[in-house]
Amino acid sequence: MRQLRMKFLYSSTALFVLGITSSVVARESETARRGVLQQKDGKPNVIIVMTDDQGYGELSCHGNPVLKTPQLDKLHDRSIRFTDFHVAPMSAPTRGQLITGLDAARNGTINVSSGRALLRPELTTMADIFASNGYRTGIFGKWHLGDNYPFRPEDRGFQETVWFPSSHISSVPDFWGNDYFDDTYIRNGKRESFKGYCTDIFFDEAMEFISNSAKSGKPFFTYLPTNTPHGPLIAKDEDKKAMALAFADSQFSGMKPALKSNLINYLAMILNIDTNIGRLVKFLEEEGLAENTILIFLTDNGSTQGPSYYNAGMRGMKTELWEGGHRVPLFISWPKGGFTAPRDIEGLTEVQDILPTLVDLCILNTPASTKFDGISLAPVLRGKKKIDDDRILVINYSRMPSGFNYPSPYSQSILKRNGAGVLWKRWRLLEDRELNDLTADPLQQVNVIDRYPEVAEKMRSHLNKWWNEVKDIANESQRVVIGNDRENPTMLTACEWMDVFIDQQGQVRRGLSANSYWELLVDQPGEYEFELRRWPKEIDVPLMDKSSEFDTALPITQARIFISGINHLAIGERKPYGFDGLTKTVKPGEKSAVFTVKLEKGPMALHTWFDAAKTSLHGAYYVYVKRL
Repeated sequence: MRQLRMKFLYSSTALFVLGITSSVVARESETARRGVLQQKDGKPNVIIVMTDDQGYGELSCHGNPVLKTPQLDKLHDRSIRFTDFHVAPMSAPTRGQLITGLDAARNGTINVSSGRALLRPELTTMADIFASNGYRTGIFGKWHLGDNYPFRPEDRGFQETVWFPSSHISSVPDFWGNDYFDDTYIRNGKRESFKGYCTDIFFDEAMEFISNSAKSGKPFFTYLPTNTPHGPLIAKDEDKKAMALAFADSQFSGMKPALKSNLINYLAMILNIDTNIGRLVKFLEEEGLAENTILIFLTDNGSTQGPSYYNAGMRGMKTELWEGGHRVPLFISWPKGGFTAPRDIEGLTEVQDILPTLVDLCILNTPASTKFDGISLAPVLRGKKKIDDDRILVINYSRMPSGFNYPSPYSQSILKRNGAGVLWKRWRLLEDRELNDLTADPLQQVNVIDRYPEVAEKMRSHLNKWWNEVKDIANESQRVVIGNDRENPTMLTACEWMDVFIDQQGQVRRGLSANSYWELLVDQPGEYEFELRRWPKEIDVPLMDKSSEFDTALPITQARIFISGINHLAIGERKPYGFDGLTKTVKPGEKSAVFTVKLEKGPMALHTWFDAAKTSLHGAYYVYVKRL
C-alpha cells in the first residue's frame, strides 16, 4: 500500500495572495527601511486571503444589489481576474487542493468531516516548500485539514499558527462556547484566549507576523483563511446596522423577516472582511511591502445564501455541482511581477493551479518528484500564454453522510466516480447523467446529454481516465496518531468518526443518537489511558447532566470501549452477546469513564458507547487518549 501511495505522491504548495498595485510613496521611516531590508534577495512575499462560504456574487464589483465592498472592488481593479475559476463545492476539499496542488481524490481530503477531512501526512505542503526556501510561514484562521498530530498546521510546515479546529468556530473540537467574540484559539499548539471579533483577530495576528518577518529580513508566506461568513451567522453590531440600513433601502425590504435577518448577518460579516482587506492593504503600503508582495484573494466554495437573493446569474450553492457551487472569484496582483495590466482572463482554471503558479513566480525549489494536478498560470499573468481552450477539469468530492447514524461502506462520504462534475469549454457533465450548455442555458435547467452524445462521450472518457488513476487511493482513511511526543495527550472528537457526521456543538448539546469509530495509529507501544466523555473537559460537566438549560440530559448508566485486535477477556470468559471489549458502570455525578489498555505499535480502530439501561445512546463525543 505504501508503494501505491508513493506512486501518486506529489509535492505541493498552494498560496493565495491578495494584491496591491498602489505606488510606494518615498519615505525615510523605519518601516520603509525594514521593507527594503526584507526585499534584499528579491524574493516576493506571498499573502493568501481566502474567505469561507462567500460566493462569486457577494462583491459589489460582481453586481451585488445590496452589499457594497469598496476595498475588495479596489483589489479587483488592481488585479488580474480569472473569471472561470473553480474550487470544490465544499470547504476542506478546496483547502486540501490549495495546499497541495492535487485533486482531493489524491490528497485524502474529500469531505468536511466524517473522518474524510485529513490531508495525507506524507504529502509536501505549500508551507513546507516555502519554509524550505527560506520563507517565514504563518497561518491565521481556518485550517480544516486535521485537528490532531500529524495533520495540524504546525505539523505541516507552518512556523507561526493561530487557528481553530475543524470546519467552523463552535464545531465539536473547538473550545466549548466560542461565539466569534473573545474566543479561545490555538497558538502554536496551545490554547490561548483572545479579545475581539474573530476576523479582526486573524488579520491583526497576520499583520503582526508580517511586521516581524520584515524585521527579520526574510520573505514571508502568510495564509489568511477567514472563518467568515460561514455560519453561525454572527456579525459585529456596527456592520449589522449598516446592512440593515442597506436592506431597508433596497428591493429586498419586503423580504420575510427570518430570511432578511440571516442575510443581514451574513453580508455584515462580509462587510467586516472588506474593512479588514482595506486595513491590510494600507498596512502593507505603510510598511513598504506592497510592491513586492503577491496578493491573492479567493473564496473556498459557492455562496450559502446566493440563491435566496442574488447568485450572479448562476444556479447552485455550496455543496452542489451546479456552477454556483464552485465558480468563485480569483484576484492576483504583484506590482513588481511583470504582469500585464489588470484585466479579466477567461478559460478554465482551478484552485490546484495556485501552487504551481507560485512555485514559478517565486522561483521555489521543490523535491525532484514534485508533480501537480494544476498548471502554472505564471505565463498567463505575464501575457506570454493563453489558457488552453481545450482544457478539461474534474471536480469530485464526497457528500455529507446525511441520515447515517452509524458507519456504512455505502455512506455518501465515500467518494464515487459518478459524483463528479466534468468541465470543458461551455459544457458541464454532472454525475455522468446531465449535460448542460452554459452558453444557451446559463442556469443549467436543460439536460442536453441525448442531443450532444459526442460531447458527453469526450467528457466521459476524460472522467474514466481520471478515475482509473485515483480510484485505488481516493477512499483510503488517514489515521490520527496517538502516543507521539508531539501530542500526548490527544483529544479525539466525533468530528473524526468514520462516515458519520457529528461536527456541531449543537449536536452534542442535543445528545444526538449516532456512533462510529476512529481510525488510529499507535506511535509507541505501552499503556494507554482512554477517558470517555460526553462533554469536553473545559466545561467539566457530569455525563448525565445538561451543560445549560438548553441542553438535553441523558440517562447514561454504562460506558463501553472496544479496540480492534485486542481481546480484553480472559480465556474461557464470555460476556453477554459475545462483547469482548471493556465495560464500566457510570454513577451519578461522574464526568467520565476511564479505561487503561496496553497497546502495541501499529494501526487500530477505537469504538466507544454510552448506554442507558436497555439501549445504546451514542458514542463518546470526546475521548482523551494518553500514553502513560
